[in-house]
Amino acid sequence: MPDFSLELAAGGIIAGIDEAGRGPWAGPVVAGAVILDQATLPETLRQGLDDSKKLEPARREELFQILQDHADFGVGIAEVGEIDEVNILQATLNAMARALSELREIPEVALVDGNRPPKLPCEVQCIIKGDELSLSIAAASIIAKVTRDRMMAGLAEEYPGYGWERNVGYGTKAHQEGLKRLGVTPHHRKSFKPIINILGEKAG
Repeated sequence: MPDFSLELAAGGIIAGIDEAGRGPWAGPVVAGAVILDQATLPETLRQGLDDSKKLEPARREELFQILQDHADFGVGIAEVGEIDEVNILQATLNAMARALSELREIPEVALVDGNRPPKLPCEVQCIIKGDELSLSIAAASIIAKVTRDRMMAGLAEEYPGYGWERNVGYGTKAHQEGLKRLGVTPHHRKSFKPIINILGEKAG
């Protein structure tokens, strides 16, 4: 389970940063940035925070609500047009910078999940599998994941038939079948190979 070891080692005001949605074929990439106050952190969060992918949706929602009341957090979004223009990695880094800019204060150190540092107005430490090690990054992963899942559920209502309310844009069988039946939407990532291939088939 994640703890505050990395935060304590870094010292000062620490933000955790993580993203959701790098791999899907549709929808935005969303980043979360979170500053936790170790002194006032509720035990529910201390014991419950983990890599968002390991948590059930209902548990993520519950922790998301608690974080809204007990953390300084920001959300950054890069939409599909930006992903297609600059590539998914750069769009992710842009979203991370936007998430940090939404915090009430600039941290002294940002602990970033992964191995590629975004350009931030503070020191950056990249942590591989950081959402399994740092409570701040785990909190950021929940903020990003819940925010994006809600966005995809909303898009699923506008564009039914792709199963986005369940697969959140990943290339599942239901999503592939929806693409065959209904075609590519404005929210599909046209720079991603599976979508390029579909568009090529249509053009051919």
